[in-house]
Amino acid sequence: MGRDETGDGGGRRPHDHGDHVDRVREAWARAWPGLDTSPAAVIGRIGRLGVYLDAGLERAFRRYGLSRAGWDVLAALRRAGPPYRLPQKALMGELMRASGTVSFRIDRLERAGWVRREPDPTDGRNVFVTLTSEGHRLVDDVAPAHLANEERLLAALSPAERDTLSALLRTLLLSFEGPSSANGGATENGRAVD
Repeated sequence: MGRDETGDGGGRRPHDHGDHVDRVREAWARAWPGLDTSPAAVIGRIGRLGVYLDAGLERAFRRYGLSRAGWDVLAALRRAGPPYRLPQKALMGELMRASGTVSFRIDRLERAGWVRREPDPTDGRNVFVTLTSEGHRLVDDVAPAHLANEERLLAALSPAERDTLSALLRTLLLSFEGPSSANGGATENGRAVD
């Protein structure tokens, strides 16, 4: 196993019998002694937590007739401030998604009456996406519930642990995005990652 023979990163608490990642690493240690699986302690947990967190977020958004993908668009428009409008290209960068993916999300939100598309009067190739008054009300209703849900999802961590984890994740994220990434940085071969 290399650096950490226990497979728990030294972070097990009393009465902690380990998680799935611990069991996987312990199995590797039995099957292939000496294989350093320490990266899996982080990567495996981030991946598994992503599944649990996404499911918890989606459940909460469904109560409002939303998906997380739809929320991301609405929230980006609300954060833009009055007139709550962004060029579709800017939304692509904000959401770190390709054009077709963003168009699909906007189509669904437009059918629901939460956003509208408007042509750019100065550039016919560009489209603005604007939050409607109904969309604005929805965001203002959902945001407090969403943040309360995120609080619940993080309840296992103390405030100090959350601060530490946030700082560590920020360091890792900056290693991919860079400190001043203009478009969120999540690209492969120059294309936005879906």
